[in-house]
Amino acid sequence: MKQFVFVAATLSVLCLGVLAAFAQPPSIIPVKQQVDDRYRIGYQDVIDVQVDRHPDLAQRVSVSPSGTLSLFRLDKPVLAVCKTDLELQEDIAKAYGATYLRNPEVHVTVAEQRSQSISVIGSVVKPGKYFVNRRIHLLEMLATAEGPSDKAGTRLVVARTGSNSTCQPTAVPDDQNAQVELVSFKIRDIQEGKQIFWLQPGDVVSVLDADEVYVYGNVMKQGSYAMKEPLTLTQAIVKAEGLAPAARKDHIRILRQKPGTADREELLFDLNAIDRGKAPDPFLEPNDIVAVSEDKVKSILNGLVTGIKNTIPNAIYRIP
Repeated sequence: MKQFVFVAATLSVLCLGVLAAFAQPPSIIPVKQQVDDRYRIGYQDVIDVQVDRHPDLAQRVSVSPSGTLSLFRLDKPVLAVCKTDLELQEDIAKAYGATYLRNPEVHVTVAEQRSQSISVIGSVVKPGKYFVNRRIHLLEMLATAEGPSDKAGTRLVVARTGSNSTCQPTAVPDDQNAQVELVSFKIRDIQEGKQIFWLQPGDVVSVLDADEVYVYGNVMKQGSYAMKEPLTLTQAIVKAEGLAPAARKDHIRILRQKPGTADREELLFDLNAIDRGKAPDPFLEPNDIVAVSEDKVKSILNGLVTGIKNTIPNAIYRIP
């Protein structure tokens, strides 16, 4: 009996220990220090300066190419670039207080933010240069440009050209030989949130046009067709609304440009074998030309049938 009590007590302690372990709050994962999102004044920004009880000192001035402001009654310009409005406000107050005023109350406002911009080009609804005053990610920038246009393909490229408005030591220097970082994305991955990419001032977002293939010959609708997704030979023929009656299914040609040249190689495919699963359905490459040949026997027979159909109504009409 004592052994039973001891075992029961031991099991109770173990159960309580397990429950206590599960009851512990989850461990807190340390979060990295947040990035300082405060706007930093840059070159070409327009600044409003107001001084209490001194309306004669009120002025609107642009940040010079040297990153400074030249203000009324001050012998030396005040450095403005890479400062927040509050930091610049304090520096201007110190400058006036040292030479001209006693305990000045200065107010600084960034009237126009012209230094931090991101360009969006290519196949978007509203391409252009967009000025930003905070961190912005690629999906939000696409939304600002009203999204990809009808001509857009499946990919976009971000060119990181560098900008001296980022106030970061990693900005690309003013060097003709400096490398431009290129980052490529699938548009769908960005739209679905599978990839999140934070943009920087000076970035150029280029939404690429869709590649095209060309279908001609004995199809119902010849023309060029956009490749918004990987496209097979069969899918291209479907886009062309199918084969014409006299098409030769066992002699479908793909004319493909050889890399680095203007010459094209000819690839031959049997659509009958593809339909029966005996041959793979080949994927097309950008600028491929799909040529559907004519079956001359079918063409002659179709011509005879058409002629007979056109003759019968006339013969009926002549019957007295």
